[in-house]
Amino acid sequence: VQLQASGGGLVQTGGSLRLSCAASGSIFRLDDMKWYRQRPGMQRDWVATITPGGITGYADSVKGRFTISRDNTKNTVYLHANSLKPEDTAVYYCNADLTVVAGTGLKRMSGTWGRGTQVTVSS
Repeated sequence: VQLQASGGGLVQTGGSLRLSCAASGSIFRLDDMKWYRQRPGMQRDWVATITPGGITGYADSVKGRFTISRDNTKNTVYLHANSLKPEDTAVYYCNADLTVVAGTGLKRMSGTWGRGTQVTVSS
């Protein structure tokens, strides 16, 4: 199972980016999908969560500016980041709770991480 994040880049203050994270492999079910970020010199912080039914939650620092969404047919989660600020500069990581096919059965994998994608916001 692999989570591949993409869509990061360099953007000016006030700009927008759309991050994507696609899950691949022998996936039986994708449950909660999340975005985290790690700013330089700081711990990794939670940004947003979306449930399989589309219920969302956001950190106060991004509420009203970021939108999380998912396409269950593509096993993909998105983060639409608008009105970006220099303090949004970070490596963004996706995280998923999922169930995979393992041999003749199923295996629960909670908190699976993908590789990050760098977002840099210039002032």
